Amino acid sequence: MMLTALGLMSGTSLDGVDVALIETDGRRISALGPSGYRPYTEAERILLRQALAEAVHLPRRDARPGALAEAERVVTVAHAEAVAAFKTQHRITPEDIDIVGFHGQTVLHRPEKRLTVQIGDGVALAKAIHIPVMHDFRAADVAAGGQGAPFVPVYHRALAQSLERDGPIVVVNIGGVSNITYIDGHETLIACDTGPGNALLDDFMFRIMHQPFDTEGRLAAQGRPDQAWIARALQLPFFKLRPPKSLDRNDFASLRLGEMKAEDGAATLTAFTAAAIARVIPLLPKVPKSWIVAGGGARNLTMMRMLRERLAPARVDAADALGWATDAIEAQAFGFLAARGLKGLPLSYPATTGVPVPMTGGVIARS
Repeated sequence: MMLTALGLMSGTSLDGVDVALIETDGRRISALGPSGYRPYTEAERILLRQALAEAVHLPRRDARPGALAEAERVVTVAHAEAVAAFKTQHRITPEDIDIVGFHGQTVLHRPEKRLTVQIGDGVALAKAIHIPVMHDFRAADVAAGGQGAPFVPVYHRALAQSLERDGPIVVVNIGGVSNITYIDGHETLIACDTGPGNALLDDFMFRIMHQPFDTEGRLAAQGRPDQAWIARALQLPFFKLRPPKSLDRNDFASLRLGEMKAEDGAATLTAFTAAAIARVIPLLPKVPKSWIVAGGGARNLTMMRMLRERLAPARVDAADALGWATDAIEAQAFGFLAARGLKGLPLSYPATTGVPVPMTGGVIARS
C-alpha cells in the first residue's frame, strides 16, 4: 500500500529545515511531490552553534543541559512552522499525510560510545501539526553497535533504480559531512561518510567573511589550494578505514589552515572535500563508472569542477541534472524511511552502517 509521507531534514550545515512530500510503499517511489524550505534565522543559527559546542560533553542522549534545552525547543518550533507553511502553500490537510519523518538536528554523533543525539521533540511536533511523527531514526542502529549513519542509502538505491546506466553508481551527498552510497545492481549496497562536506568551509566563511557559505564556490574559484596541507590532512586515520564508517560534524574542526588569503583558504577546504571523496575509491569493490552529487555541495561550482578533476574519467552529474531535487533529497529520504519504518522494513544494513544485522528503527509519536 502506498503511503503519503512528509520528510523533514535539518542538516549539519545548520542552514534550515527542508520539507518534501513523497508517495511510497517503502520499497518503490510512486511519486515525488513538492518540497519547501524554512531557513534558520541568524539568532537560531547562533543558538545551534552554541548547542553543538556544549553537546561535546553530553553524558547521555536524553540530557539537555545549558543551551541544548532551548535549542531543542527552537528546532521543534522551526519544524512545526515549516510544516504549517508547506501545508498552507500546497493546500494540504493533515488527513492527506499518513506519516511525517522527523530527523531532528544532530548535535553529537559518537557511535564508538554508542551515543548519537538528535535534538527535536517528536511528541511536541506531532501535537503541533496533528499528524503522526516518526523520529529518533538512528538510536536503534547505534545501540546495536552500528555507526548510525549514513541512513539515506536505501533511498538512493530506490532513486537509482529509475536510471538506465551501468553500475557501479555512487551517489554523493555533500552536506555538513559528505557521504556516499555505492550501488551495483540490486544486491550490492555499501555506504559510508567520506570526510568533511561543507562544514569546514562554512565555518571558515562564517569566521573570516561573516557569510554562511561560499555561494557557488566564487571565493574558492579565486584561490589556489594548498596541496601539501590537503595531503597532510588525508593522512588522518579515518581515511584509511574501510566502509562502513561515520563522522560527527566537528571531527575535523581541529584542523587549522594557518596563515593564508581568504580565497586560498576557501579553495583549500573545497579541494579537501573533493579529495576526501575521491580517497574512498580504493576502498570500494570496483571503480565507479558514474557519480551523482546531491546536497549543498552540488551547488558549489568550484566543488563540482574539483570533483570532476579528481574522479575522471568517471561521469559526474549534479542530481538536479537527472531531475532529482538536490535540495530535497535528504528530506524525501526521511519520508521514505518513515514509510519503511511503519512497515518494519530495514533502514540500515551491515554494509551501510556496520550494524550486525539489517535493522529497522524510528519511534512513532501520535498527534
